[in-house]
Order: sequence, then structure tokens, then C-alpha cells
Amino acid sequence: MNSNSFVSISDITKEDMLELLSRAKYFEEHPNSKLLDGRVVATLFFEPSTRTRLSFETAVNRLGGRVIGFSDASTSSTSKGETLKDTIKMVSNYADLIVMRHHLEGAAKYATEVTDVPIVNAGDGANQHPSQTMLDLYSILKTQGTLDNLTITMVGDLKYGRTVHSLLMAMRHFRPKFRFVSCPELRMPEEYRKICEAEGIEYSEHTDFSPQVIAQSDIIYMTRVQRERFSDVMEYEKVKNLYTLRNSMLDVSKPSMRILHPLPRVNEINPDVDDNPKAYYFEQARNGVFARQAIITKALQIDIPNHDKR
Repeated sequence: MNSNSFVSISDITKEDMLELLSRAKYFEEHPNSKLLDGRVVATLFFEPSTRTRLSFETAVNRLGGRVIGFSDASTSSTSKGETLKDTIKMVSNYADLIVMRHHLEGAAKYATEVTDVPIVNAGDGANQHPSQTMLDLYSILKTQGTLDNLTITMVGDLKYGRTVHSLLMAMRHFRPKFRFVSCPELRMPEEYRKICEAEGIEYSEHTDFSPQVIAQSDIIYMTRVQRERFSDVMEYEKVKNLYTLRNSMLDVSKPSMRILHPLPRVNEINPDVDDNPKAYYFEQARNGVFARQAIITKALQIDIPNHDKR
């Protein structure tokens, strides 16, 4: 097992997060830093992805490294019955770092147990998505000027949404207030509510995406109801369109409030929001390259020239 793997936001200290954010800022200012010359990064996406895969590959390319891997598990030997263990051990022979997305919770952690090559978790089932969390934190810091004492409203699929689970675990270090907006079927899991209670973090649950909730928010974090997490199509159809953010709803919001979304969106943000200066989700996706450059260089223990880690 390599101790430099990046598997769960829960394993990362506040100081580590702040260093990664500092690195991300450096890479935004110096995007084409050739620090991975001669290094190979494998991207193993057992589950579909567009933004995460492309931003990781862009990060590697801008750092001067090479990318190998697959974006469709059906084109790999797993379609022939190869186990995850064998795939990881085989790819470890070719790469200095493995970036992996998998539909099974805990798959990334398991991968760390069968290889000495560092593993970066690009999403494991409904569990966590720590690299998304780092770009979310960077986006919040850029738009709010701080991570401290913010009111974060999370809307939609809070049960299966790994991005909101990871963001909650990260933000707990910065004295947030949470507003959870969902139907009962998709409420924030009990384990995360218990974490808030244990750490004295204020939260409230709402089934109505009301003007009062919007007016309180510094960040509104919209999520897609994920069809792929439902075994019952009828259950999905019942909840998929319950919460849609429209431009007119933002009239009560703070001038500094910003809207985030991990994307892709379906119906949860109306296109009329896109031209509102409070819409930040496309810039958020761009920030993913810088955050992932930070994660990759940290996992490979690459120092950044003339970089102040504070």
C-alpha cells in the first residue's frame, strides 16, 4: 500500500487540504508546468465519465506526463472475467500513478491494498469523490474568499450523491452551516447527519426549496438524481424532477452567492440560470484541472519550484 494514495477525503487533514488548494492556485497561474516528464499515469474508468476523466487527462498532459488506460470497461480484460485485483496489479507494471473510477463502494481502497503504486479515487459508487471535493473547495474559496463560516445548501440526491458526501466531510473543518434539501427518499444518510451532530455542525433538513433557504445560502450545491443508482425505474421517475432551480428563484439570493453543480445536469438547473453571474458550474469544471494537477503532484511527491505551501 502506498501512503500517498488519495482515496477518501476523510483521510486528509485540514492542513493537507489547504496545501492542495495552494497548489491548485499555483497551477492556475502556471498551468503548463512540465513536472511529470517521464511519468506515466493510468486512467481506469470502469464507470462512464466525461469531466472527471478529461480533466485528469488534461492535468497530466499539461504537466508533461503520458496517459494510458481505458474509458470503457467493456474494452478491457474485465469483460473477459479478469478480477479488479489482477487488473490493478497488471497496470501497476506500466504506470507511476493510477486514477480509478469504479461503481463499487470501497473499490479504490481495495486497490491500494494490492499495489504499491499510488491510487487516486475518481469516484467509487455512492461513497466518495474526493478529487471533485478539492475542485469544489477551490471554487468556494475563489468565489467567497474564505472557507470559514459559510452556509452551504445541498439540493437533490443527497442519499446517493457521493459529491455531497465528500464535500460535507471536507467542509466540517471550516465551521459551516448546512441546509439539506431533498425528498425523504433521497435525504442525507444518517451517518453524515450523525457526523454533523457529533462535531457541533448546524444543519437543517427541508423538503421545500424555499425562498428562505435560498436567501440564507452562500453556496447552493445542486445535484442530479442519478438514474444509475436506482434499481427500480418507477422510484427514479417519481423523484427525478422534484427540484429545479430557475433564474427567477435567485432574486432573493445574496449578491455573493454562487451555484455549484458537479455536472452533468439534466433538469435540476434550468438553462435560464446559465447567464446569471451567480452560476459558477462551468468555471467550477475548469477548476478541476488545477485541483487535479495538485492531487497528482502531491501523490507523486513532486515538489513545486518556488511554491509557498502556506
